[in-house]
Amino acid sequence: MKLFSWRMQNRQCGVIAAVVTFCTLACVHLHGELRKLGSAVAQLQDERTKSRSFSNSLKSGHHPRHLSAASDQVHQKKVPEIVQVENTGHADEDMVIIYNRVPKTGSTSFAGIAYDLCKKNHFNVLHVNTSKNAHVMSLSDQMKFVRNVTEWTEKKPAIYHGHTAFLDFSRFGVAKLPIYVNLIRDPLERLVSYYYFVRYGDDFRPFLRRRKAGNTETLDECVQKGGSDCDPVHLWLQIPFFCGQDSMCWEPGNKWALEMAKENVLRHYLVVGVTEELHDFVAVLEAVLPRFFRGAVKLFEEGNKSHLRRTSHKVPPKPETLAKIQDSKIWKMENEFYQFIRKQFHFIKTQTFDLVNGQYVEKSNRFHYEKIRPR
Repeated sequence: MKLFSWRMQNRQCGVIAAVVTFCTLACVHLHGELRKLGSAVAQLQDERTKSRSFSNSLKSGHHPRHLSAASDQVHQKKVPEIVQVENTGHADEDMVIIYNRVPKTGSTSFAGIAYDLCKKNHFNVLHVNTSKNAHVMSLSDQMKFVRNVTEWTEKKPAIYHGHTAFLDFSRFGVAKLPIYVNLIRDPLERLVSYYYFVRYGDDFRPFLRRRKAGNTETLDECVQKGGSDCDPVHLWLQIPFFCGQDSMCWEPGNKWALEMAKENVLRHYLVVGVTEELHDFVAVLEAVLPRFFRGAVKLFEEGNKSHLRRTSHKVPPKPETLAKIQDSKIWKMENEFYQFIRKQFHFIKTQTFDLVNGQYVEKSNRFHYEKIRPR
C-alpha cells in the first residue's frame, strides 16, 4: 500500500514538473512574440511618419527636386554662382539627350547654352557633323551611331546635337533610349531667314562667304519670276526632320510624312518648342531636366545667348509674295505641323507653370505617395 502511495506521489510530481516546464516555455515564447510585435508596430509607425512627412513636403512644395531658375527669378531670389548638381539617381548619370536641330530655328543659340552649362553641371556636349551636311544617314551609319550613343559610357551624361533627321533607336534593339528635344520655327519666317542667310551670312561669322554671296535678288523678285531659290519645295524641311530617315519623309508634300512627324513628336520627343518662344522652351527644360539645364534661364536672360545669331540683311517680303507662297500645298502642310507643335508646347507650358503677375512660376508637385506596402 505504501509502495502504491509513493508511486502516485511520484507521478503527481512528474505531472506538476511537466506543467511548470510547459508554462515556462510558453511564457518565454509569448514574451518573444510580444517583443516582435512591439518592434513591428514601432517600424510601422516610423514608416507612417516618414510617409506622412514626405507627403506633406510634396503638398507644401518642399520637395527634393529643385525649382527652375525661372521660379527663383520671379521671387527675386539670388541664384548662387556655384550650385550643387542635382542627382536623383543613377539614371541621371546614364542619360543621353539628342537635339536633332533644324537649320535656321535658333539652334545655334540653344546649343550655345548647352556648351556654357556643360562644365558647371558636369555633362558632355557633342556635335554630330555629317558629311556634306547630309540629314539622312546610311543604314550602317545609323547602327554605328546608335551603338556609339548608347555604349559610350565615358561621355555620359551627354547632349548630342546636329542637323540630322530623327532616328528611332528602338528599331536597333537597344534597351536604353535617348531623350529627344527640338525647336521649330514659323515655316515662312524660316524660309525668309534662310533665303537671305545664304546671301549675306550672319553676325555669328560675318566674314564667312556664303554660297549665294553677291546675289542681291530679293525674295519678292525671286517669287515674282518663279525662281528656284524661293520655290515652296524649300519649305519642306521641318516635317522630314521629325518624320525621320525613311525615303517618303523627304518627298515634298507627302501626307504620310506629316502624320508620321506628328506621331514621332508625341511618342519620342520629351518636348518640342518654338523659336518665337525660346525663353519659355529653356524654362521648361530647366524645370524638367535640371540635371542638365540648371541655370539655363538665368544664362539666357543675362547672357548673350538669346541674341547669338542674326541674318545680316533681310528684306521683309510684300503681302502678295507671302500670299503666293501660302497658296502652296507644302506651306499649308508645314504650317499645319507648326501649329500642331505650338499647341502641344503651350499645353506643356501651362501644365508646368502658373502665370503670376504676368510671369511664369513653376508649379509644385501635384502628386504624393500613400498606401505604401508591404508595411
